[in-house]
Amino acid sequence: MILVTGGTGLVGAHLLYELARNGEEIRAIHRENSDLNKVLEVFSFYSEAKEADQLFHQIEWKVADLNNIPQLTEAFVDVQQVYHSAALVSFDPADEQELRKVNIEGTANIVNLCISCKVHKLCFVSSIAALGNITNADKIDETGKWNPEGKHNDYAISKYGAEIEVWRGTQEGINVIIVNPAVIIGPGFWNSGSGKIFKKIDSGLSYYFPKVTGFVGVQDVVKSMVILMNSEKVNEQYVLVSENISFKQVFEWAANALNKTKPKRKLQKWMIALGWFFQKIGSIFGRKRSITYETINSLHEESYYDNSKITQEMNYQFEPMESVVKRTAGNYKN
Repeated sequence: MILVTGGTGLVGAHLLYELARNGEEIRAIHRENSDLNKVLEVFSFYSEAKEADQLFHQIEWKVADLNNIPQLTEAFVDVQQVYHSAALVSFDPADEQELRKVNIEGTANIVNLCISCKVHKLCFVSSIAALGNITNADKIDETGKWNPEGKHNDYAISKYGAEIEVWRGTQEGINVIIVNPAVIIGPGFWNSGSGKIFKKIDSGLSYYFPKVTGFVGVQDVVKSMVILMNSEKVNEQYVLVSENISFKQVFEWAANALNKTKPKRKLQKWMIALGWFFQKIGSIFGRKRSITYETINSLHEESYYDNSKITQEMNYQFEPMESVVKRTAGNYKN
């Protein structure tokens, strides 16, 4: 039995499709108010309606919160492998405690149950946000050392804290794989994460920001995870990046695919700072913040990531991002 957490998210939904298509025995946990229809929608991008429905019904769904030990304990019965992709993603400083509770404490609970239930292998989905400093001249890889004095946002800190919990598990006998995906592009979740790119471009986005970072297709993420979990590799960490490119380039590819006008105006630092100021004021009245002080500089930074570990060790080839963006835009239009 394979247990998947975060099955109603971008990575989790695509992972469930991959596992179901491979004929695996799957159990997935979800929160009580989760929309399972989003998972079926993702399945429908890759299969005809009848097959998508059949694959979806191969999954055994259980209601379980990452911080509800009795619910989790029940979900772990007869489980041999665990894919832990559930996480809270937020850049609002007001969510600091919730980020720690879900991402760090929740991961600790998963690790503890993997230990007590003698799970064969655990795959944890982390993030490039949790990686350390540059160690190989110009690119960030798995060997970088985390700088506790660095300017990290609360999300990055929570994902790094979760990684510490997973590495703790290796000291208590669990075989683990940690993957650190870059910005993930894929269909089905148009109101959150990178899915908003296509919605914004479709509605006529005028501005772009020049930030360069790593990008990867969601199918590459889940395929890499499955390959690593079915391999002899244990207690290893892998950066999952297809290409290091600018958001401007991604916006242009999306605009071309959607037959929309490309964003032509560069977002300046003062504009972001102004947005930060108004969101800061709005937070007094309980409004969510997506722009933080760190955001002002980060949207103009260039960060390059090295994927050579997985490409060399597993002979894995990533799909070019132009192809990923074009296909995802097609899913959006449909």
